[in-house]
Amino acid sequence: MVKFAVKSDRGRIREINEDSYNILAGYSGVPVSFIIADGMGGHNSGEVASKMAVDFISNSILEWPEGITDADDIFGLMGKIVEKANKKVYRESLENDSNSGMGTTLTVAIIHNKKLYVAHIGDSRLYIIREGFIKRLTIDHTYVDELLRNGSLTTEEASVHPKKNLLTRALGCSENVEVDLFECSIKNNDIFMLCTDGLTNMLDEEEIKEIIEKTDELDIACNELVSRANEKGGEDNITVLLFKSEER
Repeated sequence: MVKFAVKSDRGRIREINEDSYNILAGYSGVPVSFIIADGMGGHNSGEVASKMAVDFISNSILEWPEGITDADDIFGLMGKIVEKANKKVYRESLENDSNSGMGTTLTVAIIHNKKLYVAHIGDSRLYIIREGFIKRLTIDHTYVDELLRNGSLTTEEASVHPKKNLLTRALGCSENVEVDLFECSIKNNDIFMLCTDGLTNMLDEEEIKEIIEKTDELDIACNELVSRANEKGGEDNITVLLFKSEER
């Protein structure tokens, strides 16, 4: 059994919420799936890009083919779905001047046979909390994170770098996109968190873990995480999606 909860908020600075998300659960023959996207672009284009991506991914997953169980087949299908979503957003940005240059992060997590299959682009994140530890499972596709990984920056320098939110990869910004695909085992009582950077730019990982672990109610944890991020400035849209594996 999977429990889940979600909270999305525009924060204290932004005029609109350009984050989008969806949860697919309870559909016969369709794996439980979680999708999150953080749009970018002028005017309302970020909202257009993220919603378009989430809607396309959701509709594609709802057409999940029967009998697909092999990991390679699942990753192949997810890769194709994301590529088609990328082309759809990219074409819209070319055909509509008001949406020129728009794009979005995208993280998709699909549960199948006690494993989590993930497709990821951008700097939204997926975390796991297991046995008292929190671990980030995704890599941020940002200029600063690349410098951090190759040792050019320290964690402290990265946190205040003026280009820390400059994406090196996003969906819909070019005709083709490179997507990270990976899997993770799911154990009883694992808690997973999908979130946009409006949360992680305000709260560090230990704060996040502490808030999640102090309650058994995922909706209370989501509300508390968003509230705490807003208390610390709420500089961006904030979306938090929690899900937990529980054996009956």
